[in-house]
Amino acid sequence: MTQYTLDEKYAQLRQILHDLESVAVAFSAGVDSTLVLKVAIDTLGAKNVVAVTGRSDSLARAEFDEAGTLAARLGAEHIILDTDEFENPNYLNNPTNRCYFCKTTLYTHLERFIAERGLKAMVNGINADDLGDYRPGIEAAREYGVRCPAAEAGLTKADIRELSRRLGLPTFDKPASPCLSSRVQYGEHITPQKLRMIEAGEAFLHEMGIRQCRVRHHDNLARIEVPPASIAMLADPVQAARVDAYFRSLGYQYVALDLRGFRSGSMNEVLPLGLTQLRV
Repeated sequence: MTQYTLDEKYAQLRQILHDLESVAVAFSAGVDSTLVLKVAIDTLGAKNVVAVTGRSDSLARAEFDEAGTLAARLGAEHIILDTDEFENPNYLNNPTNRCYFCKTTLYTHLERFIAERGLKAMVNGINADDLGDYRPGIEAAREYGVRCPAAEAGLTKADIRELSRRLGLPTFDKPASPCLSSRVQYGEHITPQKLRMIEAGEAFLHEMGIRQCRVRHHDNLARIEVPPASIAMLADPVQAARVDAYFRSLGYQYVALDLRGFRSGSMNEVLPLGLTQLRV
């Protein structure tokens, strides 16, 4: 198998975008979509690129605000599309392929948008590593003809971070922050109230200096994941009491610290145990 250098992958990314001529970038302000947006503007010019962010209860307010700030910094036109996945019972029932219904809603709105604006293509920030993970949203992208230029160029997450650093993007070391609904255990109904609890809990941990964390929602139990280096700090009796009191004020009855530490996609760890029947 041919191994390409980072410079070769970057050149391929630019060529893919060049060939598309004009694009709407599904923009979340994450490290991946920020790089795609930056390179799209550098390659096609700002007049041929629009950053599009879907607004819903599943997007943390801090991430929404950062999307606007980053788009402005990059000189991109930024469009907000209000999505309606919370009107879809298939999404609210939170099956294992929940992301498929979310992305289907986003791409339906995005498809209509590019037709109205006369743009040639929709692109997202999916990278090559994502293709080996359980990502139902990728299926939706394929169905809607959404291009994944970073993945097509063979760029891994590490590649994207390095390119972002070289290009001076502030997101080069930004922790991943998927939608809030990804924190709710499969099969448990999604509600805006639960997402606000999760958002508030993670914001509290950020204020404590923990940059990377997840609050996993299991009905009345909050399972907190932090990097191993932060576990001892949260296990300190004084800090533990502080965290417990705050999370209980949010509505949780039980607060647990996951001793395995932070790991992306931990909700998918149950899938081999038989929960795939929750797919609809």
